[in-house]
Amino acid sequence: MAACECTAVHEPRRVVLTGGPGAGKTAALEMIKHALCDHVRVVPEAAGVVLGGGFPHVASAAGRIALQRAIFFVQREMEAAIESERPAILLCDRGTVDGAAYWPGPSDLWSAVGTTREEQLARYHAVIHLRTPSADGGYNHANRLRTESAGEAAVLDARIVDAWEGHPHRVVVPSAAEFVVKAARVLELIRAELPECCKAHLSVRPKA
Repeated sequence: MAACECTAVHEPRRVVLTGGPGAGKTAALEMIKHALCDHVRVVPEAAGVVLGGGFPHVASAAGRIALQRAIFFVQREMEAAIESERPAILLCDRGTVDGAAYWPGPSDLWSAVGTTREEQLARYHAVIHLRTPSADGGYNHANRLRTESAGEAAVLDARIVDAWEGHPHRVVVPSAAEFVVKAARVLELIRAELPECCKAHLSVRPKA
């Protein structure tokens, strides 16, 4: 991470990088975060923190509800902790709204966690959605926490699109034959959200 000479105090803004399983969020973040300056902080994916920490993955509706509640609160509190350091940008690997795509019902996530969809959409300044590739377009199971087939991943990707529907500053990035093309587009969108003093640290072409 590059040091930024600017000492201005920025108003923190949350930018979400989201998408279905296998969309390339983690890979894109790994390719670009070394170029981000210290005014930008990456918020890790809450699902990975929760499941990687040993939270039981129970298939019942009650178990799935418990998991999504845990992910919601971990996501919210990680954002609060990192925001307390006053970075210019919180770059979030998913956001609280993503949980609605995984919620089993029949009630909704929002009443279960004491909030509203509108309130959660308003938490985020911008949303960048990477589309999941098809089975013949690069989808794989490289992530050990990924259990979905290509078809299941496509369904989840569509549900995540629906979950963020109506956000005033959302950009959907389609799949590409060469992932570096997709990553370059993500980089361009993230760079557009940075304060002017930070943009010089981020090239518009990611390193492979």
